[in-house]
Amino acid sequence: ESHAISFAYLVYASAWLKRYYPAAFTAALLRNQPMGFYAPHSLINDARRHGVVVLGMDVNASDALATLEPAPEGTEGPAIRPGLASVRNLSSQKAERIAAGRPYRDLEDFASRTGLPADALEALATAGAFGCFGLSRRAALWAAGLAASVREGQLPGTVTGLDPGGPGSAPPLPAMTPAEETLADLWATGTYAVHPVAHVRPWLAARQVLTASSVASAAADAQVTVAGLVTHRQRPSTAHGVVFISLEDETGLVNVICTPQVWARHRRVAAAAPALVIQGRVERTGGAVNLVATALHLLRVTAAAPSRDFR
Repeated sequence: ESHAISFAYLVYASAWLKRYYPAAFTAALLRNQPMGFYAPHSLINDARRHGVVVLGMDVNASDALATLEPAPEGTEGPAIRPGLASVRNLSSQKAERIAAGRPYRDLEDFASRTGLPADALEALATAGAFGCFGLSRRAALWAAGLAASVREGQLPGTVTGLDPGGPGSAPPLPAMTPAEETLADLWATGTYAVHPVAHVRPWLAARQVLTASSVASAAADAQVTVAGLVTHRQRPSTAHGVVFISLEDETGLVNVICTPQVWARHRRVAAAAPALVIQGRVERTGGAVNLVATALHLLRVTAAAPSRDFR
């Protein structure tokens, strides 16, 4: 009983914080990764769906860990600024060193004072963290390798190619498409500003594939089709072979139930595909909405984070 009361209190307190202080609640979870059931990209996507503004990575604004900032004009509540420690090839120590050295004048000043290797600079460029210097992601990637050769005490301006528009600098490069930015975000930070499924939503809508939010309001026993990234696969030992899949799109999550027969029939794609199109029957029980799957198919998306699978 004492364990149940303690757990219930934690659930209530967490739910209260998430309801009234969603930005602070999400930032706190991001500051304590890895932990819990949901990956950072799912936490951030949920925060956005609840009206929280999530800002981009920025070497002149991001701290080592996630922080709160005043929201942009026209929006309510504080905004979340993700931490630099979540960027690929950056350790916590390197992220703290970057944050301690702010502000930086330009990429050359940044490279000189941080002494980061090329792989870390390239990851920051891919994440869009050098946008504060007026550099697009592609221009920053072009200059990252050159910047890695800059060292503190070196005479400024002696590395060719770092001055935008100067000799050896990046030629006019096309901006990344939204889908390419999603892929870049996922590779560099494990999160994304635009959900991968949003890029294929027109294709899905043309085939009458519902969003997760539409499934949540569908009538009981309705036959529907939904698509999304697989965030979790679970097969508890007490479930008698039933597999539970969590499917996420840009509007929310769908709980999918796969009976042993359906799982066996579609096991090859169901067990490994990062994204799925699932047909099934809507089940409404005690306020909970599930989709009882009848067929599962591969969904091709630009990028997808790996699922968390439990047995």
